[in-house]
Amino acid sequence: MKYLLIKHYRGAPAAANDVPMRDWTPEEVADHVEFMERLAERLQQTGEYVNSLALAPEGTWVSSDDQGAPVVGDELPEEKDLIAGWMLIDVADESRAREIAAELAHAPGAGGRPVREWLELRPALGAAAGEG
Repeated sequence: MKYLLIKHYRGAPAAANDVPMRDWTPEEVADHVEFMERLAERLQQTGEYVNSLALAPEGTWVSSDDQGAPVVGDELPEEKDLIAGWMLIDVADESRAREIAAELAHAPGAGGRPVREWLELRPALGAAAGEG
């Protein structure tokens, strides 16, 4: 079953260590990234890792005109609950997905303390029926 673990910049309940990454030291950011990489490596070894990506906070709305050409809107608003990144996993069941989400949420943040952020856990379409 495939699950998407989604990290939000804003919009989720506040993390226990709720210091924005822009206020972290370079060492704290490096430790956080290293934690994520080590987790991905361990999940690769178990066959549970599919892919992950960290996203920049900037973004633009894009749609199409009547002919299908791109139409670009304003930048995404500051208060929008932008996605910071995601990890796609392929696990036996939702219980295992929750374990991985909890480990990911426990990544180090400001002061080296666990962030304990809230992650959105979403099954891939069809995954709940065992088709994922």
